[in-house]
Amino acid sequence: MNTQKLSRRGFLKLAGGAILTLASGCAFSDAAPAAVEKAQSLTHKAVRALTGDTSLDALCLRQIITADSRTSRTIMWHSDDPQADAEVAWRLPGSDDCQVTSASSALYTDDGQHIYLHSATITGLAPGARYEYRLLSGAQGTAWRPLQTDGGGSFKALIFPDTQCSDGYVTWRNVAQDAARRHSDAAFVINMGDLVDNGEDHNQWNQWFDALEGISDRLPLAPIMGNHETYTRDWKTRWPEAYLALFALPANGSEKFNRHYYSYDYGDVHFTVLDTQWSELDDFVPGLKEEQLNWLPRDLAATKEKWKIVLLHRDVLQYGIHGRPERVPGIDDSVGRAFMPLFDAAGVDAVLTAHLHTYRDRGHLFDFAPAADGPLYLLTGVAGNVRYPGLWIDHEFDRVVAPQPETDNYLTLDASSEALRFRCFLPDGSCIDDVTLRK
Repeated sequence: MNTQKLSRRGFLKLAGGAILTLASGCAFSDAAPAAVEKAQSLTHKAVRALTGDTSLDALCLRQIITADSRTSRTIMWHSDDPQADAEVAWRLPGSDDCQVTSASSALYTDDGQHIYLHSATITGLAPGARYEYRLLSGAQGTAWRPLQTDGGGSFKALIFPDTQCSDGYVTWRNVAQDAARRHSDAAFVINMGDLVDNGEDHNQWNQWFDALEGISDRLPLAPIMGNHETYTRDWKTRWPEAYLALFALPANGSEKFNRHYYSYDYGDVHFTVLDTQWSELDDFVPGLKEEQLNWLPRDLAATKEKWKIVLLHRDVLQYGIHGRPERVPGIDDSVGRAFMPLFDAAGVDAVLTAHLHTYRDRGHLFDFAPAADGPLYLLTGVAGNVRYPGLWIDHEFDRVVAPQPETDNYLTLDASSEALRFRCFLPDGSCIDDVTLRK
């Protein structure tokens, strides 16, 4: 990736150099035209980065979490038309110094629609620093937007459970915007999967991103794949093409399932994200579950962070359903039986799940049973308008259950070297659960 540092002083120097090259090159050098062309190109880039037009069309502008948020950040957006030589410029707020890096651009086709996806990863940032960035293409650009790196200390994260909607994602917008206003000190956003109802539907993706207006351009997103990301518009399963294209998440070293599962650090916390959609994806590419069972212990053993949190879409418990006596509550055979012993062995501090559209705090579980310690298990609830009132029978492990019938909710995580504090909030801002871990 091509990165150049520019400043107003450098811009003036470049401009002067271009003039001198023009003056001298005509008389003394056959190579002058190439030199002039380069100088003019760099000068133009400086002008665009530091001043420039602010009319560039940047749809669904978003920051994406990287493996190390102390020194890097991925910026993504898309456009209806090609954007030549797309770039991202960044600087300290108001500084004359500016750096520019090129963005990848590719035509993406799905759901009968064509868009151009753009992505750039900024590296070499200083930990705990405030920056601002803008997008560039040709003579156009966007306004500057804020970017904050991880300083390695305390932080707050916003956590949203299933956001799929049938109301144009109005409910999701209201939950997200209200949460962001109440917790303006949040550093990044986690979404627990089932972002949209049908992963193939481009309108739903546009509505999902629209709901994050003013949030995703300033806070990095850390999504998790849910089963609905694998659904076509007619409710058949497919490869999660849109999800993988729209989120350039950290690589995991897998040849078959790159970016399906991943991990990242923030503050003193190591986050491990799993993809629980093997029942949907095995017909396309088998082996997702087995690959993660091998990868997970290595990932957790490699971290030096104090805290370990695992995030996955499907739940580890099986709930009884009213009117279905054949469904026996207990431990989920596919997810829970396979992964909970690995969480125990690795000393995982908290496990967050989703999928069931209900909030439940199960306290600490170890060896498939309530315990004084072991991982804290939270079923995170629902942040869209797809609800299942009166469906689930309370599990014997449930310690806190959201008020029934279920409404929307979201969570916050306040993390420091001393504690992890999880709180669950209803749409009106009232807190229904507050649990703190210390060690």
